[in-house]
Amino acid sequence: MALRIIIGLLLTVVAAAIAGRRLWYLYRLARSGQPAPERIEALKTHPGRGAETQLTEVIGQRKLLKWSVPGIAHALTFWGFIVLLLTIIEAYGDLFSKHFAIPLIGTWAWVGFAEDLFAVGVLAGIGTFAIIRLRTDPRREGRRSRFSGSHTGAAWLVLLGIFGVIATLLIYRGAQINTGDFPYPHGAFASQLVGHWLHPLGRSANSGIETAFILAQLAVILGFGIFVTYSKHLHIAIAPVNVLFSRRPNGLGPLQPMRSNGKVLDFEEADPDTDVFGLGKIEDLSWKGMLDLGTCTECGRCQSQCPAWATGKPLSPKMLILDLRDHAFAKAPYLLAADGAARDKLPDSVKSEAERPLVGDSAATGVIDPDVLWSCTNCGACVEECPVDIEHIDHITGMRRYQVLVESAFPAEAATMLKNLENKGNPWGMGEAKRAEWITELDFEVPVIQDKIPANTEYLFWVGCAGALEDRAKKTTKAIAELLHTAGVSFAVLGPAEACTGDPARRMGNEFVYSMLAQQNIETLNEAGARKIIASCPHCFNTIAREYPQLGGDYEVIHHTQLLARLVEEGKLKPVNPIEEKITYHDPCFLGRHNRVFTPPREIMEQVPGVKAQEMHRCKERGFCCGAGGARMWMEERIGKRINTERIDEALGTDPDTISTGCPFCLVMLGDAVSAKKGSGEAKESLEVVDVAQLLVRSVRPANPEG
Repeated sequence: MALRIIIGLLLTVVAAAIAGRRLWYLYRLARSGQPAPERIEALKTHPGRGAETQLTEVIGQRKLLKWSVPGIAHALTFWGFIVLLLTIIEAYGDLFSKHFAIPLIGTWAWVGFAEDLFAVGVLAGIGTFAIIRLRTDPRREGRRSRFSGSHTGAAWLVLLGIFGVIATLLIYRGAQINTGDFPYPHGAFASQLVGHWLHPLGRSANSGIETAFILAQLAVILGFGIFVTYSKHLHIAIAPVNVLFSRRPNGLGPLQPMRSNGKVLDFEEADPDTDVFGLGKIEDLSWKGMLDLGTCTECGRCQSQCPAWATGKPLSPKMLILDLRDHAFAKAPYLLAADGAARDKLPDSVKSEAERPLVGDSAATGVIDPDVLWSCTNCGACVEECPVDIEHIDHITGMRRYQVLVESAFPAEAATMLKNLENKGNPWGMGEAKRAEWITELDFEVPVIQDKIPANTEYLFWVGCAGALEDRAKKTTKAIAELLHTAGVSFAVLGPAEACTGDPARRMGNEFVYSMLAQQNIETLNEAGARKIIASCPHCFNTIAREYPQLGGDYEVIHHTQLLARLVEEGKLKPVNPIEEKITYHDPCFLGRHNRVFTPPREIMEQVPGVKAQEMHRCKERGFCCGAGGARMWMEERIGKRINTERIDEALGTDPDTISTGCPFCLVMLGDAVSAKKGSGEAKESLEVVDVAQLLVRSVRPANPEG
C-alpha cells in the first residue's frame, strides 16, 4: 500500500513540475503580446455573457455539433472526460484506501453506470475519429482534406493516449469487482464485463492487476497531461479561456479599432516611434491574439469553408494561424530574454527568426506570403466554423493595416480605389452630383435633405455608393424607393451629402481613410438629425450599425430586406402578380453570417405567388462568398478559380430561372459570372441576377392589363 502511494504521488509531482514549467512558459509568451483591456472590460460589463459562452460553446459543443458525426464524436469524448473526472478522484483515493468511495455519491449505482456509459462513449468517439482520419488522409486527398497541413501524427498519439486512459480504467475497475473493493454494487456494466473476463485469474492475481492498473491509470493520465501542454492539444486546457474572452457573437460583424499599448489609437496624436500601427511583428499581437495561436486545434474546419482555399488560392485560415504560431514559438527565446545581453547570446537561428517580418515580399522573406494576406474576402466563414473562437479576420486585418499604413505595400489596383475615396468620397471617383441622378428616373418625388430631416420623415435611406452610382445596383435602389412609396413609408436621402462609409478602406487595412470618411458621415448624420436608417448595402449596414458606434455614431439601422419583409407581413405591401420562376437565393456574407439576417429575404420570396425557392448546398451560416468582401471587389483575382464563378457554378446546379440576393456587391459579382457563363453557353440567356426588392416590386406593381 505504502509503495503505491509513494509511486502515485511521485508520478504526480514530476508531471506537475514538467507541465507547470511548460504552462508558465506559455503564459509568459502570451503576456509578451500587447495589452487587451477591452477584453477584460467586456467580461466585467457583461459577466452573464461569459457564462453563456462557456455553457453553449464549451459545455454545449454548439459549433462542433454542426458537423454531425465528428461533432457527436467530439462531444461524447469531451462530456466523457468531464464525467470521468470522478474516476480520477477515485483512482487517487484508491492509492490510500482499497475501499475508497467518493463521499456522499461514492456508492450510488447510477454514478457507476454513468462513469461506464461515458467511458464507452469515449471509446466510440475515438473510434469514430480514427475512421474519419483514415478516410480523409491528406496524403491521399491533398487540398481537399481539411487535415491538409495539420500535424496528424500528434493526433494519433492523442487517440492512443485516450484509449490508454479508458483501457486502464476499465481493467482496474474490473479487477476491483473481483477483489471486492469496487464501490458500486451494480450499474457499472462495462467494468462488470471486464471483471467477468478477469475472474478466472483468481483473487490474488486480480489484486495485483488492481494495483498495477491504478498506477497505470494515473501514469497515463499524467503523461497525457504533459503531452497536451507540448502539443496542439493544448486547446483542451486553454480553449475555454479563449472562448471566454472572444468577441460575441462569433467574433463577426464589426472590426475592432486600431489599438496601441492597449489604447485606441488616435491618428492625430500618434507617435510613429512608440505606437503600434497594425501587426508588423509577432509581439504586436495582443495577449488574446497570442492565445488564439495556442488554441488552434488544427481541425481544418475553417480551411474547408474558406472560399479562397476552395478556389485554389494560397490562403488557408488554419495554416495562417499555424505559421504565426510556429514563428511565435521560434522567436520565443528572443521575446522572453531578460535583456539585450541575453539576446546577443542567442543562437543565430533565433536571431534570424526574430528579424523576420510577419509579411514579407514573398513566403521566403516573411512569415506570411502577401498573396495569402490579400486573398481574404473577410467573409467570416473561418470564424463561424472555428470551434474554439479564433478570430482570423482580426489577425488578417491587423497585418493589412501594417502593410498599408507603414509599408505602403498592397495590390497596386487598390491604390486607385483608395485615392478615389479620399478625393471623391466613393470608390469609382465619380462626382458627388451623380449620387442623386437615380431620383430623376422615378415618377414620384424623393426628398433630398438639405439641412435637417423633416419632422414627418420616418427613415433616412442610406443609398450607398453602389446603389447610387453602379447601373445594376441603381435598379435595386429604385425598386426599394418605389416599394417604400407604395407602402406609404416616409423617407428621404442625403444625395450629394452622402459619402462612402469607409468599409472598403477599413477592410483593406487603411484605418486612416476609414476614420476620415466615418467621422465625416457621422457629422453629416448628426447634423441632419438621423436616427432611423435604411441601408440597402450589407457593408454599409454593418459599418453604420456596428462600427460607427466606436466613433460615437449611434443609430437604429435596418437592412432593406428586413423592412420590406415587415411591410409585407403588415399588409402594407401585397405581392399579387405571380412570378412563375425557380429562384435560388445567395446569402451576402455581411448580411447573413456577419449580422445573422437570413430569414427576411426568404420570407419576402415566400410571399411572392409562383416563386419556387431552391436553396444552394452552401447557404445561410455556411453560405459561400461572392468574392467582393474585404475590398476584393477592387483587386484583381489572378490566382486560381474566380470565387464568383465557383458560386455561380453552385447556383447553376439548382437550374434556376433567377438568382436573387440582397447586396449590390453580390449583384455585380454574380452578374459578371453569369454573363461569362452565358458567353460560354453554360447558362441560359434568360438567367438574371436580381435583388429581392426587384422581385417584390414586380409582384406588387398593378398588373398591366395590356400584357
